[in-house]
Amino acid sequence: MRYSLIYGGIAGAIAVAVIGATIALDLSSHGTGSVFFGYLVMLLAMSLIFVGVKRYRDVECGGVVRFGRAFGLGLGMAAVAGAIYVIGWEIYLAASGYDFMAAYTESIISGMRAEGAGQAAIDAKLAEMRELSVSYRNPLFRIPITFIEIFPVGLMVSIVSAALLRNPKLLPARS
Repeated sequence: MRYSLIYGGIAGAIAVAVIGATIALDLSSHGTGSVFFGYLVMLLAMSLIFVGVKRYRDVECGGVVRFGRAFGLGLGMAAVAGAIYVIGWEIYLAASGYDFMAAYTESIISGMRAEGAGQAAIDAKLAEMRELSVSYRNPLFRIPITFIEIFPVGLMVSIVSAALLRNPKLLPARS
C-alpha cells in the first residue's frame, strides 16, 4: 500500500503539474496541446510504476516477485495516480474557471474547417459538442471520464512492468 501511495501519488502529481502548466501557460501553440503530448506526459509519469515495482521487488521481496503481485502493485499505483489526476483536474477547473469544453469544441471545429468540412457537418458537430458540454458540467460524468484518460496508460505500464520485473535477472538488485 505504501508503494502505491508514494509512486502513484508522484506519478499523478507529475501528470497534473505538467498538463495543468501547459494549459495555464497557454503553451498549446508550441505543440503541447496535442493528444499525443498529453499521453506522452502520462506515459512518462506512469513510468514511475516500473520504478516502484522494481523497488518493491528489490527491497521487500529479496529481488524476486511474481507477475500477479507485481501487476497488483502496479494497478494500485495506477489507481492512485488516476485519483490524484482527477483531484488535480477538479481543483484546476474550480480555481481557474477554465472552460475545457469550450476550448475542446473550438479545437475540433477549427480542425474541421481546416480540413474543409461543410457547414452542415460543422453544425452537426457543434450540436453534438453542446450536448457533451452539458454532460461535462456534471461531476458524476466528468470524474470518471477524467479517470479513464489516464488509467489505461497505467494499466499498460503495470502489465509491462510486471512481465519484465518477474525476471530477477532484469536489473537485479545491488547488494
